[in-house]
Amino acid sequence: MSQKDYFSGHAKIYAAFRPTYPKELYDFIFKHTKNFDRAWDCATGNGQVATVLSKYFKDVCATDISQQQLEHAANADNITYTIQPAEKTNFSDGQFDLITVAQALHWFDTTAFYAEAIRVAKPGAVLALWGYAVCNINPEIDKHFYHFYRETMGAYWDNARTLVENEYRDISFPFEEIPVPKFSIQVQWTADDFAGYLTSWSATQKFIKANGYNPVPEFMNKIDWIGLKTVTFPLFLRLTKTLEI
Repeated sequence: MSQKDYFSGHAKIYAAFRPTYPKELYDFIFKHTKNFDRAWDCATGNGQVATVLSKYFKDVCATDISQQQLEHAANADNITYTIQPAEKTNFSDGQFDLITVAQALHWFDTTAFYAEAIRVAKPGAVLALWGYAVCNINPEIDKHFYHFYRETMGAYWDNARTLVENEYRDISFPFEEIPVPKFSIQVQWTADDFAGYLTSWSATQKFIKANGYNPVPEFMNKIDWIGLKTVTFPLFLRLTKTLEI
C-alpha cells in the first residue's frame, strides 16, 4: 500500500490552523495508562500530541512520513522526531507504554500498523486512536458550510475521508475495546481562523492545484461571521490496553 502524504506541501498552514485536543481526552487516556516511561506518537504531523505527551512521559518518540511537517513541529528536550511510516519502524520490540494516533489512522494500512503496534508495545500498553468529525457553528453558517464541504470540495476528498465521517466505525479494531465517553473540541475562532482551517484541508489544496485558485475566500463572503464564534468538532476515540490479536 502506497503512503499517502497530502500535507507536506502546506505544512505551515496545517500547523497554524489545526484545532487542539481537550485536556479531558488526555486525562481519560492517561487514566488507563500504567507507566509513563516512553510513548510513541505515530503520524505526529506538527507534533501537537507529542508536545502534550512530553509533559507526562520521560521520553516521546514522534514519527511522520513528512519532513516538511516535522520542520514545523514543536520541540522539547524529551521528544525525538524521526521520518518513519506507521507500518514499519526501526523501534526495538516492547518499549512503549502508550501509542497514539490522532486524525491519521484513515491513511494507514491498518493491518500492518496493528502488527507493528503489537511488536513495539510493552505488555499492558495503551493504544489510543482518535479523530474529529465535521464541525458545526450555528444553523445559518452550517447550511453554507455543509454545501461547501460536500459539493464544492466533494470531488477533492480522498476516499479515506468517509472513514472519518463514520468516526472510524468502519475501520477494523481487533482488540478488546475500552468504553469511552463523548468528547468534543470547542474553539473560539475569528473568520480568519476558520478560513485558515478550511485552507488547511487536503481537499482544498487539491482544489487549488486543479483549478488555480483558493475557493475559501468566495465561501467566506457568503457567510455572516463577525468577531469570535464557537466552533465545535465532535471527537471520537478508540482505546485498548489489550494489544493482542
